[in-house]
Amino acid sequence: MPSLLNNALFRCTGNSVRSILGEALMNKIGEGRFRADIAGSQPKGEVHPMSLEVLESFGYPTEGLHSKNWNEFTKPGAPKFDFIFTVCDNAAGEKAAPCGRVNLSPCIGRRGSRRGGG
Repeated sequence: MPSLLNNALFRCTGNSVRSILGEALMNKIGEGRFRADIAGSQPKGEVHPMSLEVLESFGYPTEGLHSKNWNEFTKPGAPKFDFIFTVCDNAAGEKAAPCGRVNLSPCIGRRGSRRGGG
């Protein structure tokens, strides 16, 4: 029987704000149906503190959230993603690491947005 769990990747250049929010939301709302992860081409290496504050204020778990490079998902044994969501315009223009079966990669960033980063 095929797995009912879909793997989703949120990718962003800085990987510290939008992708973090996407991972936390998808993992909680899609529990049992989705497993979300995040990656960036130039990860900042830390989660923006305001992202954690917002998530915690709405009761979302923040333990284990961290910024990571998308090359991490090209290694043997890495998960393959059913859905890849691009959440910033900069990442939409970059060639992503090949780590998905279905790369829908809709860009849900804001055109011209260059604030916050990630």
